[in-house]
Amino acid sequence: MKFLKMLAAVSALSFLVGCSANIEDYQNEQPQLKLEQFFNGELVAHGMVQDYSGKVIQRFRADLKGTWDGNEGVLDEQFYYADGSEQERIWYITKTGENSYEGRASDVEGVAKGTTAGNVLNWSYTLIIERDGEPFAVKLDDWLYLVDEDNMINRTQMYKFGLPVGEITLYIGKKDQ
Repeated sequence: MKFLKMLAAVSALSFLVGCSANIEDYQNEQPQLKLEQFFNGELVAHGMVQDYSGKVIQRFRADLKGTWDGNEGVLDEQFYYADGSEQERIWYITKTGENSYEGRASDVEGVAKGTTAGNVLNWSYTLIIERDGEPFAVKLDDWLYLVDEDNMINRTQMYKFGLPVGEITLYIGKKDQ
């Protein structure tokens, strides 16, 4: 009986994954997202982290500063969490093609791979977070939606062993120049 329940759960999950959005769905959306344009200068983000049940487990603000030299970019992120903790992540981003990017950061395992289409970027990478004082690797399916030239919505699904374990939602906006 347990086997049948597990088989049904895997089948349902496979069906849902097959129904998910595809990056090409956004090909004709405007304005066109170019990371080197949006993530250039100072930005601010506000967001939340939810666990597998949807419960908000953390809220945060982040100050971001992006700089680009040709196809090479640096995005310095300073996170300020509601519990008083702080974190820094520095992304080193390379534009590898017209619609493709790679990113590296100290808490990212390997290389983040990203593809843009229209007003959307989809990143895929493994992030190392701390859980109970130990490193814990989670796979991220990260979708960034450009609303207009100054505003973006970011939704991220987190997975462990192929199962959803949480979600991150944030707003990113350019600071007044």
